[in-house]
Amino acid sequence: MTPLRLGTRGSALARWQAEHIANLLRPIVAPRTVELVIIRTTGDVLRDAPLAQIGGTGVFTREIQQALLRGDVDLAVHSLKDLPTIAVPGLLLAAVPARGPANDVFISRKHPSLKAVPPAGRIATASLRRQALLKRLRPDLEIVPIRGNVETRLRKLDTENLDGLILAEAGLARLGLTQAITERLDVRNWTPAVGQGAIAVECRADDIATLEVVRQINHPATWLAVTAERAFLRRLGGGCQVPIAAHATIAGPHLTLHGVILSPDGSRCLEGTETATAPQAATIGEQLALRLLEQGAHELLQAPPSRAAPVPPGG
Repeated sequence: MTPLRLGTRGSALARWQAEHIANLLRPIVAPRTVELVIIRTTGDVLRDAPLAQIGGTGVFTREIQQALLRGDVDLAVHSLKDLPTIAVPGLLLAAVPARGPANDVFISRKHPSLKAVPPAGRIATASLRRQALLKRLRPDLEIVPIRGNVETRLRKLDTENLDGLILAEAGLARLGLTQAITERLDVRNWTPAVGQGAIAVECRADDIATLEVVRQINHPATWLAVTAERAFLRRLGGGCQVPIAAHATIAGPHLTLHGVILSPDGSRCLEGTETATAPQAATIGEQLALRLLEQGAHELLQAPPSRAAPVPPGG
């Protein structure tokens, strides 16, 4: 009996997420075994270049998806926030298990909160969304671009004499590093990335047997929430150089989606909220996007070209 093969990146966080999916699937497919297949992505190879500069969309998923299409693996496991909203022909988002924490956190060895950082303090992040939010809320701070896995970024907090670091809480929780958290940033004024805290499982569209298995680990409430968030992002069509954020919550039969579009320098911001019954998740996302487009989001979505030097072929 051939094992069920899960394609994943090789970082500690990616392996944790893939192993989590494997543990959910093992009792379902037993006595068939489940194994991880490590695949290097463009984002793993080009570790020092800004994400927007190396292609942004799909840099952490493309090679895994190609392996799935070739039949080298049976499933692909991604951080949902890394998965483009436009599906690859032949592949389906098959399941999203229960979501972890969706919020960002502030980490510092020097200051008790982001608000307490003095002017000109050096705060590190790789995310354009986080950079724009920082520029909007604390324009007096210096933003330091940073790449690398969670452990590398925590190490750079000390080696590069940073005043603070912004990361996703979910990654820290999954790696047992929550003791590093200084402050949890409230999603009400620090909106997370689309799909943040959720894990995506992709499958070939024609692999019906595997699809039926994987759908058993789907979490309905999480699926509806991220469906609304991804519909919002997809309708906006924002590129990798546009800071867009969205977060959906479900209370009883209702789903509430809050979405934000910022200019890269944080000087301009459009945001809004839509609420409807949860099964209308995709419609809610599209409606909120259309409302913000009517309010002038088109201008924010036309991000200026990056001034960074191009990455040479092959990295």
